[in-house]
Amino acid sequence: MASVKTNVIRSQKSYFDVLGLCCSSEVSLIEKILKPLEGVENVSVIVPSKTVIVVHDNHFISQLQIVKLLNQARLEANVRVFGEEKNGKHWPSPYTLASGCLLLLSLFKYLFAPLYWLALGAAVVGLLPIILKSIASIRSLSLDINILILITVGGTIAMRDYTEAASIVFLFTIAEWLESRASHKAATVMSSLMSMAPQKAVLAENGLIMNVEDVQVSMIVAVKAGEVIPIDGIVVEGQCEVDERSLTGESVPVVKQIQSRVWAGTINLNGYISVETTNLADDSAVARMAKLVEEAQHNKSKIQRIIDNCSKFYTPAVVIISAGIAVIPTAFKVHDRKWWYSTALVILVTACPCALILSTPVATFCALTKAAASGILVKGGDYLESLAKIKIVAFDKTGTITRGEFTVTEFRSIDPDFSSNTLLYWISSIESKSSHPMADALVGYSRLNGVEPKPENVKEFQIFPGEGIYGKIDDKNICIGNKRLATRAGYVTGPMGEGIKDGLTVGYVVMEGKVVGIFNLSDTCRTGVAQAINELKSLGIKTAMLTGDSHAAALHVHDQLEQAIELVHSELLPEEKVRIIKELKKTGPTAMVGDGMNDAPALATADVGISMGISGSAVATETGHVTLMSNDIRKVPQAIRLAHRMRQKIIENIGLSIITKAAPVGLAISGHPLVWVAVLSDVGTCLLVIFNSMLLLRGTETPKSKCCQSEQGSDPTREALLLHV
Repeated sequence: MASVKTNVIRSQKSYFDVLGLCCSSEVSLIEKILKPLEGVENVSVIVPSKTVIVVHDNHFISQLQIVKLLNQARLEANVRVFGEEKNGKHWPSPYTLASGCLLLLSLFKYLFAPLYWLALGAAVVGLLPIILKSIASIRSLSLDINILILITVGGTIAMRDYTEAASIVFLFTIAEWLESRASHKAATVMSSLMSMAPQKAVLAENGLIMNVEDVQVSMIVAVKAGEVIPIDGIVVEGQCEVDERSLTGESVPVVKQIQSRVWAGTINLNGYISVETTNLADDSAVARMAKLVEEAQHNKSKIQRIIDNCSKFYTPAVVIISAGIAVIPTAFKVHDRKWWYSTALVILVTACPCALILSTPVATFCALTKAAASGILVKGGDYLESLAKIKIVAFDKTGTITRGEFTVTEFRSIDPDFSSNTLLYWISSIESKSSHPMADALVGYSRLNGVEPKPENVKEFQIFPGEGIYGKIDDKNICIGNKRLATRAGYVTGPMGEGIKDGLTVGYVVMEGKVVGIFNLSDTCRTGVAQAINELKSLGIKTAMLTGDSHAAALHVHDQLEQAIELVHSELLPEEKVRIIKELKKTGPTAMVGDGMNDAPALATADVGISMGISGSAVATETGHVTLMSNDIRKVPQAIRLAHRMRQKIIENIGLSIITKAAPVGLAISGHPLVWVAVLSDVGTCLLVIFNSMLLLRGTETPKSKCCQSEQGSDPTREALLLHV
């Protein structure tokens, strides 16, 4: 039998720090270098963090080959090593330092005339890296700032103004270095967010050290005091306090004991615990966080897309105008041609819209970084822009406003043919197939009363979103849910709520169209909900509560919050929540906050869907546009305030970019065409834009992994954290 040979392509995702990446004008250069290569599947460039992400087949092209190709274009690339501090460039390049020294000496030309020629030397020495970058750009048919500066310096030298030429070169190169240093902090914070989890795990059974990507679900791993928890799981032995700040942004340690959930990337502060894993490394909370952060950087906001589209036409148009200002006066042999040439060079420098292009992505990048460090994950700049416009915030009740930790306060059979234990057996067996918080409460209550559920005996299990569940057990058709489901199951009349206290969630057990049991559950509001709603009011934002629970239960929560919520809608099906969200959107941009499967349609319908990440369902997390990594509702107004600040920074950055472009041109028209001023304003504005945007990072704490180096260790590559992306 002939053997069939198959070629399996093993793609890997590699991250590169590219310090020579200045602005979006160099993105096309990088793409033209890498995309045509065999084995390269995708190239992504993130300008604010000077990051290039390449999906490639390592059999065809390696990381070192990619670095070599990028460095041939003088882009100063290197492979990113996760977990290590990125130092950036502490000192300017030797070319910049030499240029600066020669320029300084040339200023003594009034004492010794031949020193004048040192200015020419300063221009030539500092120009060498720019020439090499320009050659790479020309080969790739890209017009970037390096080519514009090269033309400008060449024109200035042709006019024998060597001091100005040297000043242009030195100012440009030193500003590039400063820009690289300024970008360092934001890039370091983002990199640390994406490399929090350790790469090694220790098996509790035998002390074997394994790579986290090899750890399977239901394995037991050991975590000692001071170590970082390597993978999501449930504590099965021991007790400790865990610092979850890196994941949720909360500074207060959380007590963990048996049956508590723990998350990869969080730190065991004291005590020994054994953790049974519940997720693979690729599916851990911190891995999903890394994926969301990376995807958010790729998603351009509406303002950024508009600016990028305009810049495609802006640069060629300004270059043509500049050429016309230089050529036309020469053709007509006008007097004072030097003034025209200088004006043309001033306008040529303004042809690079670096600061304008950076104005939006840098602010967005810093806002996304600040949000992630605070435990708020946003799926893109568009949603931050939308958050800044929100006028109404609608909340789900169960699991969002309330804790979703129900307690069964009363359970009784109202049919003499069935005992309470029989009903509990049926209910707990059916409810054990559901993940709803009410189901957990009913199953727990059943076990407390000595009744063990048997989910394997349940047939034809079905969920009715917003109403309840159905299952067949012991040849009995049983529905468990609210009054709406009881009516659907065939109930018409009879005692359904006698003796039930107002404000409690009421549930019914219906068999063959007859109510045979009734129960009620209590739930309490989360800490900080009232404060969050008041903060939203202070921002001029209206609030609403949308719940599938009874009207009495909704009013009970409303009263607990001192009637702070303005609109209350109860007994809603998922499609009715969608209808109300659509109505609210007519009055203004609307956000929806929810945690369950029932909330997913409303989250998708809202202008911004905000899901409760850790406690919420996977469907809600995937559907939402913003994910809260903790259950603190106060993060909703915090996110909106951050969005307001980001929008303000973008407006300031755009204003700075336009004014500083117009100022040198205005000087030239008024008779003072100073090319070095144009260069200074161009590169200086880039710095101003970066520094202004970095104000959004104030208060950001960089998560640090305190891995035990002896047993749990720390793999410096930390690549497994990002394999899933």
